[in-house]
Amino acid sequence: MNRNQVLPQVQLSAEPSALKKVDFCAPQSYQGAGFLAISDMPRLAEEASAINPGDGFNWQMETHFEDSPGSEPRQILELALKGRLHLVCQRCLQDCAVDLDEKRRFVLLATEAEADDFPMEDEEQEPLVASQHFNLLETIEDEVLLSLPLIPKHPEGFCEPHASVFGVDDEDEVVDERENPFNILKNMKKNS
Repeated sequence: MNRNQVLPQVQLSAEPSALKKVDFCAPQSYQGAGFLAISDMPRLAEEASAINPGDGFNWQMETHFEDSPGSEPRQILELALKGRLHLVCQRCLQDCAVDLDEKRRFVLLATEAEADDFPMEDEEQEPLVASQHFNLLETIEDEVLLSLPLIPKHPEGFCEPHASVFGVDDEDEVVDERENPFNILKNMKKNS
């Protein structure tokens, strides 16, 4: 690719099916935006405790080429995600709305070997292997899943801990009435 070459800008369709086969190997740049419902992302739908109208993610993406010292320009994918999904609050065990607003930057590389050799210290961008049938929908879903909190919960003071979370259940309280084993030894010593 010539460094001074102006590449055509391709507008991506917002349809989920169109996002499953994007040709990032073609000499062009892309841009697109749209809304993905939770039902468009099956792995995410499995995580959701409830799916309400309006739950889903607005996405926006753009690719461009940046000069890379000592090599050909690299294709960069900028991805922004903003939306809501409902998970189970681990404090009260009720539905909890989780809002996400994430931005990611990826370097599109030609081979798995290049991706493996990409410096791990570069926290600003992650490597992805470009292909003629790149599944952008799957990448969006992956990034949403990776952005979910490990322990979803309501903000502090919004809910009370569920009784079964801490094993406190008034009906099942059992008083341990076993005799202390040291008392048995003490009694044995007295009797001898």
